[in-house]
Amino acid sequence: MIRIGEVAERTGLTPRTIRYYEEIGLLASSERRKGEHRAYGDADVERLTELKRLRDLLNLSLDELKQVLEAEEARAAIRRRFHATESDAEGLRLLDEALPHVETQLELVRRRKHELGRLEDELVAKRKSILARRRELAT
Repeated sequence: MIRIGEVAERTGLTPRTIRYYEEIGLLASSERRKGEHRAYGDADVERLTELKRLRDLLNLSLDELKQVLEAEEARAAIRRRFHATESDAEGLRLLDEALPHVETQLELVRRRKHELGRLEDELVAKRKSILARRRELAT
């Protein structure tokens, strides 16, 4: 088991952020006996690393981050059931069950991609304007 300071070092998050993620349900509460420090495992470090990656990559709010993670957890549970079944009918039902979770994640990614595309368009237009003004002044 790992103490919170080491988890913070490994993940690049602050202990306060880690505690907050626990508080709001993004991370399961760590093992802790009365009077002792919190203890985390490698799975907690992996989850926190993924939370940070998604947060930074997609600039997700905590609610959106929670949505993405809930969808991923639901898909993981469906995936385990899918691999355990031998029934084609059950497999089809499980695949249909997984689709809405992927759609949730895809919608968040597409929304961020669209926002980034708009920002890129604005910056390209600004660059074009600066270059045009520069050419005017240089002649």
